[in-house]
Amino acid sequence: MTNTSLIKKLGSGSLVKQIAVGIVAGVILAQVWPQGASASMLLGTLFVQALKAVAPVLVLVLVASALANNGAGSAAKLRPIIGLYLVATFSAAFLAVVVSSIFPTTLILSSTDVAMSPPQGIIEVLQNLLFKIVDNPVSAIASGNFIGILAWGVALGLGMRHASESSRLMLADVAGAVTAIVKVVIRLAPLGIFGLVAGNLAKFGFEALEGYARILVVLLGCMLAVALIINPLIVWLRIRRNPYPIVFTALRESGVTAFFTRSSAANIPVNMALCERLGLDRDTYSVSIPLGATINMGGAAITITVLTLAAAHTLGITVDFATALLLSVVAALSACGASGVAGGSLLLIPLACSLFGIPNEIAMQVVAVGFVISILQDSAETALNSSTDVVFTAAVCQAGSNGS
Repeated sequence: MTNTSLIKKLGSGSLVKQIAVGIVAGVILAQVWPQGASASMLLGTLFVQALKAVAPVLVLVLVASALANNGAGSAAKLRPIIGLYLVATFSAAFLAVVVSSIFPTTLILSSTDVAMSPPQGIIEVLQNLLFKIVDNPVSAIASGNFIGILAWGVALGLGMRHASESSRLMLADVAGAVTAIVKVVIRLAPLGIFGLVAGNLAKFGFEALEGYARILVVLLGCMLAVALIINPLIVWLRIRRNPYPIVFTALRESGVTAFFTRSSAANIPVNMALCERLGLDRDTYSVSIPLGATINMGGAAITITVLTLAAAHTLGITVDFATALLLSVVAALSACGASGVAGGSLLLIPLACSLFGIPNEIAMQVVAVGFVISILQDSAETALNSSTDVVFTAAVCQAGSNGS
């Protein structure tokens, strides 16, 4: 009985606190018993392998289900808000490219000698992209070809839009079942991170923590710049007056709550209540807020871009401007599928890494690094995503009331 209660408590407890405990325990073990710390790397390796197993299926079913079950009734009314969502997400990804180029970061990975052939320039990147798109779905899932998986997910979702309601509901149920499996894997993150931190510290020393801190600073710096510079600029272009009252209100009343819940979906009621207090049009925000929780993912685009470029820098891959621009587009589009799963943006990193020919084995190590810093990264990412939903909804409603 006691064991059952303990398992339930661990399964329903705060993942953030458990990850923090795992990191601290890993640091202590590496100092007290280096041999044991090296052996505990097995836990981290198993966690990375579990992520590698579930990520391809997750991307396929989430994208297909979202497209198959997405209604098109209010698309015209929401077009300005959707436009702002997409512009902001791409801007966030491009800012991350610029900052990562100015402050290049590298990661300490357990192995970087996996056979790989990085593309030479944008032409080869586009050729690789085309070949990956036309890969068959079984091969794409088996080999971790996330570009092909995404293409098949889009094609399947669009095809299923014309299927019967029961078929579309079944697809949604499958997506829910896969999401539930992913959540189980994510609940194992504290053990996996404990093993990764302990093993890496035993092997590389505290230089590994320095790498984590540097990548976290770049991520948080980009997110602050988007929240306080990029988003206000976009709002000003829309309403032509001081955007900061809206921005600060959203950050204070939506961003703070989202920071601790770490879920855009869980923050929907908070955002709806805030929109009501701001006197916004109910017919608009009742749709734009839930929609924003799904597709407005500037923070996720930053995470995908920064960690992907960190992997490229670690492996010595040269990234030209055209390829970086393509990465911004891929990160912005794939970020739209990052909602609904804790750490969802991290699971999409292999999709972006595949642009540079980075093998799945290394990409999943980068994902694991993301989970180590996710205590702050995921909280800040969610706060940016969720508060931006309110900011852009308010901007469009206010512009409409001014006759713009």
